[in-house]
Amino acid sequence: MPRLMPRLMPKLILAAALPLALAACHKADDGTAGSATGGTPVAAVAPPAGKAWSDVVAKTADNGMLMGNPNAPIKLAEYGSLSCPHCAHLAEEMMPGLVSKYVNTGKVSYEYRSFAIHGIDIPLTVLVRCADPSAFFGLIEQLYTNQVAMLTRAQKGQAEAEASSKLPAAQRIAAVADAYGLPEFFSARGLPLNAAHACLANTAMAEAVAKEADAIGAKGIDSTPTLMINGTKNSAASWHELEAALQAAGAR
Repeated sequence: MPRLMPRLMPKLILAAALPLALAACHKADDGTAGSATGGTPVAAVAPPAGKAWSDVVAKTADNGMLMGNPNAPIKLAEYGSLSCPHCAHLAEEMMPGLVSKYVNTGKVSYEYRSFAIHGIDIPLTVLVRCADPSAFFGLIEQLYTNQVAMLTRAQKGQAEAEASSKLPAAQRIAAVADAYGLPEFFSARGLPLNAAHACLANTAMAEAVAKEADAIGAKGIDSTPTLMINGTKNSAASWHELEAALQAAGAR
């Protein structure tokens, strides 16, 4: 895995080369493991005709992507870093049961909010958002499943990425992504290279990701993954703990 380096605030990342890993992601335990509802069991809701609820994906007001029933009474949100190994591990444990038992019943919606705590998270988030929304959660799964290989390849381009600081600001994000091999990673998973490069050249997209990270940090969220159930932070660090919290909130 890449060597960890001191954290840089996201707004500074855009002004310099992107160190591959700028902070160790971690799961903070704040002791708030309780649910955000009274726990009354909620009823299943049928999905739209011809679809499963997991096929229903839409952007949210918090710049996340939501899977499932938008009116689900239990709303699970995750602040995650696309380069965070803890997030990858949780996703591997969580997603099969979450989708089959809770999202597809219409009882729980799942929202992913990208939190750029590492430099590489900025181009990764831009590229994930560049694809069609229907591909969003599939790309997240691919990034987490192949995270070690992706970061190992990126580490090989670290010197080239650092040299990008000498380029005009409008070219830096694209140059860093190329150095890390990210467009090729996404191209192999359905995002054409020309579309990837067009999104990376749109500096407003990268600036938005950095500003979102600042705003998330200002809310007191300082670790990934951070989980919220109906707006209340939950300290679950495993699927076993999270499933118990969802059931306590009424998903049973």
